[in-house]
Amino acid sequence: MTTKTIAGVNIEVNEEGYMIDSGQWTEEVAKEIAKEEGIELTDEHFKVLEYIRNKVASGETLTIRGINKSGVVDAKTFYKLFPGAPLKKATKIAGVRKPESCI
Repeated sequence: MTTKTIAGVNIEVNEEGYMIDSGQWTEEVAKEIAKEEGIELTDEHFKVLEYIRNKVASGETLTIRGINKSGVVDAKTFYKLFPGAPLKKATKIAGVRKPESCI
């Protein structure tokens, strides 16, 4: 584990940069992490991030298929919002652990 200063807050992250304590997450922290990933967050991004945070908090498993069926965003838009590796990037920005389905 490493401590990283994000948006002026010292945050513990793992070797891949995922937050250890999701309770430290704020919108400002999300914006800073998103910048590092080359993403400028919009309201649509924050709707997806909120969905992800709620799912993880309730102990549910995250998948792209599940996000597609969420009613929040379809898979095509999810890929546009978080290009490259959408589930990995979205969970990192949302301040939650990386899904087990992601390599």
